[in-house]
Amino acid sequence: MVKDVKEILFEVLQAIIPIVFVISLIQFFIIHTPITLFWQFIAGAVMVTAGLFLFLVGVRVSLLPIGEMIGSEFTSRGSLAFLLIAAFIFGFVITVAEPDVRVLAYQVDIASRGAIDSNILIVAVAIGVGLFVSLAIFRILLGIPIFYLLSAGYLLVVVLSFFTPPDFVAISFDAGGVTTGPMAVPFILALGVGATSVLGGKSTVSDTFGLIGLASIGPVIGVMILGVIFG
Repeated sequence: MVKDVKEILFEVLQAIIPIVFVISLIQFFIIHTPITLFWQFIAGAVMVTAGLFLFLVGVRVSLLPIGEMIGSEFTSRGSLAFLLIAAFIFGFVITVAEPDVRVLAYQVDIASRGAIDSNILIVAVAIGVGLFVSLAIFRILLGIPIFYLLSAGYLLVVVLSFFTPPDFVAISFDAGGVTTGPMAVPFILALGVGATSVLGGKSTVSDTFGLIGLASIGPVIGVMILGVIFG
């Protein structure tokens, strides 16, 4: 555990220090913003470092193990319907809790001047993720090649784009990106790993990779349908 904590701290510092270094160079040699604003940035960087470190420790300690346990336990029970419903619920809840999704919804609410309600957008994104997480688990259980599902998903995206207002098309693709955030990805991957770990003859790596790519199509379709309805 101590080794894991050290590795996480090193990873966080590797991510934050280059940003701080570059912005510091820009501050002292190019833009010369007020020194109080620069110190606010430094203070914020320290808080981000601490928060990201604690978050990643929490992911390693709790989210990954519990996700694998849930995936393996539900799969071992042998109830396909129960597993798919549970996958939808977890996909929905983890997306609602995803910080990136809330940031996107807040920015869209500001940009649209309240025309696109942030709560409705979050629900649409969460439903899309939940449905496609269930579809991804269904694919793993039945051994369906991911190529077919990705092709069908993106074909549906192309078709919907002809009926969706342009503003919603742009938002939908951003929604697909923000769902691959630090909260959703570890849990969804762990859920897939747990599901494949109890299936004889299955490859955990080959079946789990692509799960996030498939799940990220859901928000795109969900927001596009929202655009068709309210656009």
